Amino acid sequence: RRERQRFVDKNGRCNVQHGNLGGETSRYLSDLFTTLVDLKWRWNLLIFILTYTVAWLVMASMWWGIAYMRGDLNKAHDDTYTPCVANVYNFPSAFLFFIETEATIGYGYRYITDKCPEGIILFLFQSILGSIVDAFLIGCMFIKMSQPKKRAETLMFSRAAVISQRDAKLCLMFRVGNLRNSHMVSAQIRCKLIKSRQTPEGEFLPLDQCELDVGFGTGADQLFLVSPLTICHEINSESPFFCLSQRSLRSEQFEIVVILEGIVETTGMTCQARTSYTEDEVLWGHRFLPVMSLEDGFFRVDYSQFHATFEVPTPPYSVKE
Repeated sequence: RRERQRFVDKNGRCNVQHGNLGGETSRYLSDLFTTLVDLKWRWNLLIFILTYTVAWLVMASMWWGIAYMRGDLNKAHDDTYTPCVANVYNFPSAFLFFIETEATIGYGYRYITDKCPEGIILFLFQSILGSIVDAFLIGCMFIKMSQPKKRAETLMFSRAAVISQRDAKLCLMFRVGNLRNSHMVSAQIRCKLIKSRQTPEGEFLPLDQCELDVGFGTGADQLFLVSPLTICHEINSESPFFCLSQRSLRSEQFEIVVILEGIVETTGMTCQARTSYTEDEVLWGHRFLPVMSLEDGFFRVDYSQFHATFEVPTPPYSVKE
C-alpha cells in the first residue's frame, strides 16, 4: 500500500501548519524570546549577527557624531586640545573605541575624557544597552543549545508494532529503548489513536483522538527505562481495537501516536520523544525478538535485534469475535 500522509512522522515531527492567522501573528511578537528560541538555527544565527552588527554600527556612528559636532576630528593631532575621546579622528577609530569599550578590552590608546558630558551620558547608555542585548541574545542562544530535543534522538522506538497474544490476551505491543547510560527520570508513556469518525448525529470528526490504555490503572505506563521495554496495550471490550481482526486490519485507516516523556537525568529538563504507527506498520501475529542476554557480571543489550520480529500462532479473529 502507498504510504499515506501522517499526522506525526516517525521522527516525532508533527505535520501541522498554521495558516490564515490574520492579526493573531502579533502574539508571536508579544512573546519574542520564545519566538526566537523556536526559530531554526540559521535564522537564530542570522538575527544574532545582524543585531550585533547593526548595534555596533549605530553606536559607533553616535561616537563619531559627537566628535564631528565638537570639532574633534579636525583637532585630533593638536596636543593642546582636549577632545571628547582621545585619538578618535575618523569613523574607523570611533568604531574601534566602541568595540574596545563594549568588549572591555581597553588598549589604553583611546579613552574618554572628563571634558565631554554628552560622551559620559552616551557611555552610560551604551553600557546599559549592551548589557540588555547581551542578556537577551546570549540567553536565547544558551536556551536553544540546552534544549532537550537532541536527547530525544537517543530514545528509540521499534519501526513496527505487533499484535499477538500475551498471557492469553490479545495485545498491541511496541518496543522503546534508551541508547544512553544516563537515565530518564519519571519516564511516562502515552498512546493516542488518531482516526476519523462520524458521530451518530452525522458530525464528521477528522483526526479524532482516542486514548489507548497502556497501563494507567496498574502503573505500567511509568517506565524504568534502563533496558528496552515492550509496551503493551490489552485489546478488550474497552479498547478501540475491540472489533479489529486480521482481515479488517487491511481495510482500516488509523495512526497510533506514541509520546514518551521524562526528565533528563543530567540536566533536569523535561524531554519528550514521539513516533507513530500507521495501519501498515502493525504486524498481526508477530512478536519481538529478545535483545537481553546475561554476560559475565552484567546484562548486555543487542540493539541489532531491536526492530526484529518473528511470527507466532495468533488467532485471526477480533476479541469481539
